[in-house]
Amino acid sequence: MSNLFGATLRTAPGRTEAEGHQLLVRAGFVRQLGQGIFSYLPLGWRSLKKIEGILREEMEAVGGQELSMPVVQPAEVWKATGRYHSVGPELARFTDRRDRPMVLAMTHEEVVADLCRSEISSYRDLPRLVYQLQVKFRDDPRPRAGLVRVREFTMKDAYSLDADEAGLDRQYRAQYRAYFNVFNRLALPVIAVGSDVGMMGGSMAHEFMYPTPIGEDTLVLCDGCGYAANRQIAGVRKPEPDRPEALPISKVATPGTTTIDDLVAFLDIPASRTAKALFMATEREQTDGSLVVDSIVAIVRGDMELNETKLANAVKAGDLRPMTEEEITGIGAVAGYGSPIGVSGATVVVDELIAASTNLVAGANEAGQHYLNTNHGRDYTADVVADITAAREGDACGVCGSPVRTTRGVEVGNIFKLGTRYSAAIGATYLDAEGQQRPVVMGSYGIGVGRALACAAEEHRDGYGLRLPITIAPYQVHLCRLGGAGADEARALADRLYDELRVRGVEVLYDDRGERAGVQFADADLIGLPLRITVGGKAFANGRVEVKRRDSDTAEAVALDEAVEHTLGRIETLYTELRERVVAVELA
Repeated sequence: MSNLFGATLRTAPGRTEAEGHQLLVRAGFVRQLGQGIFSYLPLGWRSLKKIEGILREEMEAVGGQELSMPVVQPAEVWKATGRYHSVGPELARFTDRRDRPMVLAMTHEEVVADLCRSEISSYRDLPRLVYQLQVKFRDDPRPRAGLVRVREFTMKDAYSLDADEAGLDRQYRAQYRAYFNVFNRLALPVIAVGSDVGMMGGSMAHEFMYPTPIGEDTLVLCDGCGYAANRQIAGVRKPEPDRPEALPISKVATPGTTTIDDLVAFLDIPASRTAKALFMATEREQTDGSLVVDSIVAIVRGDMELNETKLANAVKAGDLRPMTEEEITGIGAVAGYGSPIGVSGATVVVDELIAASTNLVAGANEAGQHYLNTNHGRDYTADVVADITAAREGDACGVCGSPVRTTRGVEVGNIFKLGTRYSAAIGATYLDAEGQQRPVVMGSYGIGVGRALACAAEEHRDGYGLRLPITIAPYQVHLCRLGGAGADEARALADRLYDELRVRGVEVLYDDRGERAGVQFADADLIGLPLRITVGGKAFANGRVEVKRRDSDTAEAVALDEAVEHTLGRIETLYTELRERVVAVELA
């Protein structure tokens, strides 16, 4: 430790909502350079490399071959798939010295598809699985929680290449199992949830979520049947609406009722008898760089929330944003008193529960006025009827009907069935057994390496510091040499023990700084290596050393001549405990 680059800190500079990240900073694992941009100091880099080693082993166990693809890519391949224009400013775009448009890639589907054009020609060349561990850049507008959400990051991204959907299904299932193996070896409890395909596209996706209060995603879980989904796509059973006979529409004065709460209080009705209008817009960039703004009027019941992901999928749009007041006025609506009645130039999307209800109160598109007894199909007609509401705690599970619960989570991995979206666009085809040209069928599978470390730090910590599992701790053993009586003898023994453990393949961080015992123990607890060996003090006076697990409150006194073998046995025990966590998990 006298040579270690990176100091431990008593307090972390700045604040973050992630206590695990504060410990990574204090323990000398990471330092922040800029917003969402971090350096890994030697301790952190060793842990990162160990995570990467686990990823390599599990990818190669399912047939993966490692390659490396450039993070700087010509814009042409992104234009070919349409993502150059559809992805927002998160994609870093620039021009090189010859004014050629380039990107800093956040993912590599386009490049893999381009490689398929030269490397895959026949069905005999399939299936294949390639992967890389590569730095990527995503210009995230809201980096947060330390390494949980950053702009520059290292990712393991794998890509399956198959001749048909059946092959893709086999590789998708193999990745699903491999991901649980990875996270079990990291001692990171995760759950797999169905998710939105988002900008990746394709027919299916799963996210591997670490449940934690610092997570940005809301997960919808059913303990009755095991249903699990990101709230972005979660479906629940909606209540059966009352359907009284449709009454004539009429207008009523409702001054000062710009919110549902104001309206239901004024009219003394339940929120379930109202129709809430939300005005959203999506911008499409044309090939000439100009923007086209599409207006969307979404209608949900007043006691429910709009799910923007479901809405975007319903209208096949990219990112959504709230319409400005000027834009709302432009389609003939009035903010705070809006409805689809009388609007023009907008796509009207109605939640399925609204379409099944009668006699709802809705805005009259006049300030201080609402309509009573509005009915879809009579007073207005939707362009799209779909499920566009967000699932809530206690809603009935869409599969078994049991109440669902919600929790927060951090996405640490994802898998996607891409199909032929990228291969068809890039021209990555192969000749099948009948001599017909067919696009390669692709899948994409990602795990954020730094984010995995961040979540492990969040999961494995206590009031004193980190408690990282032996598989990813930067070293296996923290050797503390104490001063005081017999210091010279303790030094000689500690030096010898250090050398003997290293010869036996043990990774040792040796505190040879001559600091007080309290300082050494505090740093050992902060860095959180799995085992601590103490040479000196009362145990040494009795011809023994102390061996203590970081996750235990008690230390063992071990005879000097047994210290090495005892330590090797404790290390094997720690690995065995983690190996027992790895169980076969199948995709339902």
